[in-house]
Amino acid sequence: MDKNELLKILEDWNFWERDLEIGFYRPDYLNRLRDFLATSYVIVISGARRSGKSFIMRQLAKSLIQEKNIKNNILIVNFEDPRFTDLNANGLQKIYEAYLEFLNPEAKPYLFLDEIQEVENWEKWIRTAHELDKARIIISGSNATLLSRELSTLLTGRHLDVVVFPLSFREYLIFKNLDIREKLDIINKEIDIKRLLREYLEFGAFPEVVLSGQKKQILLNYFEDILNKDIIKRFKIRKIEQLSNLTRFYLSNISSLTTFSSLEKTLKFSADTIEKFSGYLEDAYILFFLKRFSFKVREQEKSPRKVYAVDTGLANTIGFRFTQNLGRLAENLVFLELNRKKMLEPNLELYYWKDIHHREVDFLIKNNLKVEQVIQVCWEITESGTKNREIRALLKAMDEFGLKRGLVITEDFESEQDFNGKKIEYAPLWKWLLGY
Repeated sequence: MDKNELLKILEDWNFWERDLEIGFYRPDYLNRLRDFLATSYVIVISGARRSGKSFIMRQLAKSLIQEKNIKNNILIVNFEDPRFTDLNANGLQKIYEAYLEFLNPEAKPYLFLDEIQEVENWEKWIRTAHELDKARIIISGSNATLLSRELSTLLTGRHLDVVVFPLSFREYLIFKNLDIREKLDIINKEIDIKRLLREYLEFGAFPEVVLSGQKKQILLNYFEDILNKDIIKRFKIRKIEQLSNLTRFYLSNISSLTTFSSLEKTLKFSADTIEKFSGYLEDAYILFFLKRFSFKVREQEKSPRKVYAVDTGLANTIGFRFTQNLGRLAENLVFLELNRKKMLEPNLELYYWKDIHHREVDFLIKNNLKVEQVIQVCWEITESGTKNREIRALLKAMDEFGLKRGLVITEDFESEQDFNGKKIEYAPLWKWLLGY
């Protein structure tokens, strides 16, 4: 492609001559990215396809323009634009040269390179540009392994990562024009919040889905895109039916324990293939696997893992279900929210806990060397047998780690109980998600 053709494409993706749509601001990510910009590192934005990475990049670019009035100093390139050809390091160099020639930036530019994994040998160009201090570089991608493997090899210790998730519940409410700023808002808008929580559980939180009336069709399209573009094409998968069956099984069984050997018997293909495909699904951010807590790494690796979806709407649309499974959906939401907190506090580690008597606690949070919190998710806490079972397990875990407080997240029950000096707090999911 000649430089004039490249410039025509680039003009569509940049603020040089017009304003671009930037969507709803997502300040948690923007604040994190602004902090990272104060360093000299390459910034890596990763996460599931359609989780909002491109809009967050635009929001960051827009904020820099507003602050410094430097439209020409910012280049945004979306490598999923089908008009781009020669998607390799040479093609990337041509794009950069065309930008320098026509825009003539006054200072070191900011390069926003979206879906960089589409460019062959991109990592070598990024390393050279970074080492020569040509630009401040922000890249995004939809595959964790591709980014981490290439960057760890070539940019060890010289990149900072931000993982973007679908909307948090607070963000979701803002998208629905319900902004909760203080405790009084909780009281005045409680009915609306609870109604929207049900929608959040059912349809999930991909930004486009939240704003659209065609939710299930969009989610089906997302599923096909993630499987085809981020896994089948990327890893040259031939056993497509097996991959699809495995994914649907996981999405039908969120918040459940699983092992590769047990799935081998259920799905009738090898545990090795299941393990490999499971890794691909995790790399594409469609699924996550939570390990059991143990002081022995070997025991962590050998124990069953719990599976969670990146989005409950995706699980409901793709997975098979014959009941609402609100308890499992609620647990999945808690898992995702805890992972958002991990993004802000990198020292946090997340596990589930289970003892030799099969007493189980949904989440154990470790901060550096100390177990900091244990959390149980129990949707229908009013059923006495369920409540007693959940509380016994929680108290046992608290006793093992010397904790004085434990948390049970419920549908709507709110209280506190004392058990021989140990406090159990019961908090409604909607309040916990909003930080109250």
